[in-house]
Amino acid sequence: MSRLISTHLIAFLACLALVNAAVVHTHGSHSLHKEREEDGAYSPRDKNHIASDEHNAEFDHEAILGSVKTAEEFDHLTKEESIRRLRILLVQMDLNGDGAIDKRELKAWIMRSFKLLSEEEAKERQEDADENEDGKITWEEYITDTYGSDEGDDTLPSYNEQLIADDKVMWDVADTNKDNILEGEEWMAFSHPEENPRMLPTILAQTLKGKDLNHDNAIDFQEYIGERGTEHDKEWLLVEKHKFDHELDSDGDGKLMGAEILSWVVPSNEEIAGEEVDHLFETSDDDQDGILSFDEVVAHHDTFVGSEATDYGDHIHNIHQFTDEL
Repeated sequence: MSRLISTHLIAFLACLALVNAAVVHTHGSHSLHKEREEDGAYSPRDKNHIASDEHNAEFDHEAILGSVKTAEEFDHLTKEESIRRLRILLVQMDLNGDGAIDKRELKAWIMRSFKLLSEEEAKERQEDADENEDGKITWEEYITDTYGSDEGDDTLPSYNEQLIADDKVMWDVADTNKDNILEGEEWMAFSHPEENPRMLPTILAQTLKGKDLNHDNAIDFQEYIGERGTEHDKEWLLVEKHKFDHELDSDGDGKLMGAEILSWVVPSNEEIAGEEVDHLFETSDDDQDGILSFDEVVAHHDTFVGSEATDYGDHIHNIHQFTDEL
């Protein structure tokens, strides 16, 4: 009987490992196009900000910890250990040493976290694609990792041809020394073009190429909506029209051009960080004095860093339940 339990337990754990591995790998194996939001936004920060119309708790944790891996580690900690480590972070956040965190300090910390998160993501993508582990990514390695085969392979779906062509344009701009190999800052520019000023003209050009159907170097509302208009109801269209008119079309001429297009497809990390600061203060500033004391943050530690989180706990619970049933 014990041998039977052991066999089934090993199988169960193996399944969990496969699921977790799949989740980890999906991020690194997608092209730039598949990283984009449904509405065209490039920013991975904005992508994770809201989940199912509610604030994403994981986003909060990553915005404070600056690492997906560290956030996952905190999920496995006891409440006491999570709070102990959070207090250490608070001392680092507290730039003026007054024992509290104001909005300016919290925003600076979150902007730092965004940079660290991008570097972590770029490193993971590089490790996925770097077949010979030399710390550099060749075009061939990127194509194989992203699309599953070499460029020009007849087995690739035909719709990938345009995606590969667009990726190559972005690749060539990132490849400053023109050796067709990306490393260091070059790879960072390619994997996170929205965060590199020299990549923005290419993002703008590729957005116009894909959206500007009448070739007037602008995007009107119908072009902005595109095929999404057939997938949503009238209420959604009204919300998008309000966003187009009052948030994106800054000069009110009925179309998006230049910087207006970039403000749409490349959401500002500054704005996202500001929204996150407001959210954390609304959640944790109990006395509403405009600053967060260390005690207030600790009282809401689960909002900032989490602890004893669920995925790991759920797995353990499922294992025990599984063995009990056997």
